[in-house]
Amino acid sequence: MAENMVEYLKDPAAIYAQSFQTVREEAQLDRFPEDVAETVVRLIHACGMPAIANNIAYTANAVAAGRNALKNGAPIFVDANMVAAGIIRRHLSNNRIICTLDDDGVADDAKREQTTRSAAAVERWVPRLDGAVVAIGNAPTALFRLLELIEAGAPKPAVVLGFPVGFVGAAESKDALVESDLGLEFITLKGRVGGSAIASAAVNALAGGLK
Repeated sequence: MAENMVEYLKDPAAIYAQSFQTVREEAQLDRFPEDVAETVVRLIHACGMPAIANNIAYTANAVAAGRNALKNGAPIFVDANMVAAGIIRRHLSNNRIICTLDDDGVADDAKREQTTRSAAAVERWVPRLDGAVVAIGNAPTALFRLLELIEAGAPKPAVVLGFPVGFVGAAESKDALVESDLGLEFITLKGRVGGSAIASAAVNALAGGLK
């Protein structure tokens, strides 16, 4: 091996174990019950930032509700194809992953309603929203619209995994989720940080113990 080549760990199982051990050593997890802590570890693993543990907000039954929904075959609604791409299918129980962003008519609906395609796409979820798992990892407007629809009487999902990212509306949409009185089970990362990888990691964390 050339002198300037770096020795690195190659065994997949060892990499996996060492990664999660490092997260547990560096993150502040004491305030979480064990099932939530396991989920937070996976969220940190997805982004490499132990400090996000300080900004996780959740409801006590979110993990249990999400796991039960997935076990029972509930659909998973996502706001972006990147979220769908990150979900590990082999951990699922015949759950359908649904992204309506590119459905026919969504762009026209968005134009007519003077909103984003992401917000217009959420309206397509309503017929199957009851008891579903929702994972939002891109658009704050998707989370805002979800909350508006539920407040107007749309069915409640089993859990909302709210991780929209960005500088306009991301922090505010997650605050709206946390502060809502809609009785939703949720896990979210307050502030601007989020993204598709974290949202899909949240789904994977809930599904990982099912098989």
